[in-house]
Amino acid sequence: MDLSGKKVLVVGAGISGFASAELTKKMGADVVLSDAKEEKAINHDFTPLRAAGIGLAFGKQEFSQLDGVDAVIVSPAVPERVPLIQEAYRRKIRVLTEVELAYDLAESPICAVTGTNGKTTTVTLTGLLLKAHFDNVGVGGNIGVPLSEEALRVGKGGWITAEISSYQMEATKNFHPHIAAELNVTPDHIVRHGSMDVYQAMKERMFAEQTKEDFLVLNYDNERTRSMKARAHGRVCYFSRQVLLDEGAFVRDGKIVIAWDGKEYEICKTDELGIKGPHNVENALAACACAFFAGVSPAEMVPVLTSFRGVEHRIEYVRDVDRVPYYNDSKATNTDSAIKALETFHHIVLIAGGDDKMTDLTDFMTLVKERVDALILVGAAAARFRENAVKLGYPEAQIFDVGYSMDKAVAKAHELAHDGQTVLLSPACASFDMYSCFEERGEDFKRLVNAL
Repeated sequence: MDLSGKKVLVVGAGISGFASAELTKKMGADVVLSDAKEEKAINHDFTPLRAAGIGLAFGKQEFSQLDGVDAVIVSPAVPERVPLIQEAYRRKIRVLTEVELAYDLAESPICAVTGTNGKTTTVTLTGLLLKAHFDNVGVGGNIGVPLSEEALRVGKGGWITAEISSYQMEATKNFHPHIAAELNVTPDHIVRHGSMDVYQAMKERMFAEQTKEDFLVLNYDNERTRSMKARAHGRVCYFSRQVLLDEGAFVRDGKIVIAWDGKEYEICKTDELGIKGPHNVENALAACACAFFAGVSPAEMVPVLTSFRGVEHRIEYVRDVDRVPYYNDSKATNTDSAIKALETFHHIVLIAGGDDKMTDLTDFMTLVKERVDALILVGAAAARFRENAVKLGYPEAQIFDVGYSMDKAVAKAHELAHDGQTVLLSPACASFDMYSCFEERGEDFKRLVNAL
């Protein structure tokens, strides 16, 4: 992509917006970064951008910002439907994403992973598996590192592993990973996308440009991902924790097996995995399949699979207090993710709630009734969570509403929990009613637990 002398408007002052602005400026473009918020409302230091000669526009976004613009780069947090982006389309200005920018710059093949849950764990594990075989591996995207920066850093002769969200795909038209993995599709981000079908369509854009030379790894156990084979252009490899597959990655007699092109490869026992829980068996299966198609041998995979302990804020062990283990699962921002955490433990003192996504709570509260000894509710979702729990037969006397206070939640958990139980923060909600992000929520929880 030649942007030298071109005028570029970057919309959205988030991590990818910063990266896009800095990168396109280095490529010789005349760059303006625009955000609908006022500068004082954005928690970023814009000094480096000003020093680089990048223009900044805050507040109301006028259509005049598009005058003379050759390309618009839209950040994931900015919906494609906003008037400024729609006006860019009307003017036939090229609209692209940081993911597309990264793809245009990449000189090494890309392995891209998406799904409602499990993305970060799978991408991190896949990156480690690739590093067992390749000297130069990049890990970026929705995981918190701009994908374009990793694409440039890796250059030729390596591999790039990308965590991709539905938000990143919304305005993406040109993205072609050599290996793509779809982990699952369950209710989430409906407010942004409008329906489950549109949400799934955004996920499917990730493999839309693949050819018969590429690989698509699909979760056989999830109905929506299983159906994606009908729209695949690359070779499909299913993975399954529940079904013995004729071909693909699966579990047999407690062992991870890959069957492909008439050969079978036993990798390791599931109980040897460093990450625990049935959902993490699925994540490991997907990561093994991706690494296998990239050229990593089963023997190279084993040390990584047995030593990897997971990612921060995802069923992360914090410490024992009075013989009670405390786990931080702040990354569980939806009910499906929280369900996977509940399936990992019994006799749980659960801290849940937050910024309510208004998804159906039936399956979540059914499992709460089965496995949770005490339910501590925080944040804006507390009233609805209580109502649904009681409706499904959970004892109201075992529900404790502590308002908008993680301090009170941890203190109540410490008061209630005893030997044989597990304290688990798994909110099943976003964090924005109390924190700027799930990471901040998890860090606060860990600070309070460590202070007990």
